[in-house]
Amino acid sequence: MSTNSQSIEAILQADSIWFNANIITFANDRPYGTLENAYLAVKQNAIVAIGKLDSETLSCIEQSNAQCTDLQQRWISPGLIDCHTHIVYGGNRSAEFEQRLQGVSYEEIAKRGGGILSTVNATRAATHEELLESAMKRAQDLLDQGVTTFEVKSGYGLDAATEIKMLEVVKQLQHALPATIVPTFLGAHAVPPEYKGKADEYIDYLCDVLLPDIKKRELADTVDAFCETIGFSYEQVEKLFKSAQQLGMKVKLHAEQLSDQQGTQLATRYSALSVDHLEYLSNEGINALSNSETVAVLLPAAFYFLRETKLPPIQALREQQVPIALATDCNPGSSPCTSILLILNMACTLFQMTPEEALRGVTINAAKALGLLDQVGTIEVGKHADFAVWDIQQPADLSYAIGANPCVGVVHQGKLVLDKLF
Repeated sequence: MSTNSQSIEAILQADSIWFNANIITFANDRPYGTLENAYLAVKQNAIVAIGKLDSETLSCIEQSNAQCTDLQQRWISPGLIDCHTHIVYGGNRSAEFEQRLQGVSYEEIAKRGGGILSTVNATRAATHEELLESAMKRAQDLLDQGVTTFEVKSGYGLDAATEIKMLEVVKQLQHALPATIVPTFLGAHAVPPEYKGKADEYIDYLCDVLLPDIKKRELADTVDAFCETIGFSYEQVEKLFKSAQQLGMKVKLHAEQLSDQQGTQLATRYSALSVDHLEYLSNEGINALSNSETVAVLLPAAFYFLRETKLPPIQALREQQVPIALATDCNPGSSPCTSILLILNMACTLFQMTPEEALRGVTINAAKALGLLDQVGTIEVGKHADFAVWDIQQPADLSYAIGANPCVGVVHQGKLVLDKLF
């Protein structure tokens, strides 16, 4: 059977067809992988056909029993992906924001008992229902801007009861929202007050007790850590990674945000999905990334909010062809951001990325950073029918406008979950 015959058969058997569209596929050699004047056919939760709209395919679309939508030359992109968030937390840290504006550094705030530990106290005190309610609001902001997949980390509990509570909230979000949500265990986010001055003992507790319990409860398959002078050392993170891999769990790392701790080299040795932040990434770290499958995740809102001045080494990452993903890093202390579209603009204006690089950063490369590239991140036959519809003139519009939201439709797993089309 010819490719065209296969496409015709897929159209005739489709559940829904989206046509008269321009499609950002990231699956061909054109800029943005564009396919103009095109159609996309969906069966159940998968893309079954995509191609140019001609008289033959238009006739088949008219004959099909599918739900057909004429998009009137609107644009389709892969569903956007936020591959690094902390949206489940209690409390508010606007007071720390004010302190930073008065000249107090992020490190100093953390040493005073603020920073992550202030959110730990608020999260421990919050009920399951309070955490769920606030996280739902943040998640909805993401969904309204075309996000169909996002990660959520724990790490504001730092004890068994609260870390489990947070991950149970994430599981409830998975059931409640029309999105793919990936939980990550970030127990090694900070040393809890109970273990002050005893970071090694806390890592032992994570490895021996909490990590196996999280795995047994099937609350997360990925482990993250904060490798930094105010976090955990290279050796402590390596011990955690060894335990995670013995349990069959994947790893990723907050690395090189405030200093170069060689966390990137460590992460690539353990086949990490991603290393995130990277303002202080060294040439050795870049070389390690270029010889691995690990994705570099940049977090421009945190860079902006903390008023950092040292840029991640964007050009060197480009030259080494390291895949670069972007994310909101939504969290109460350093990036209270729930706008993935603002992240695109920030990546262009602050990091001098191109609009195409930025959009790749929240689609194909973000999918790779979550280990989901076989399912999402591009518009291709066989992948999940996760896509967003945009009322724009060209793809660069998504990075260009500040504060605008041109998302008029979102499809997740073949179902229309946001409809502002007409």
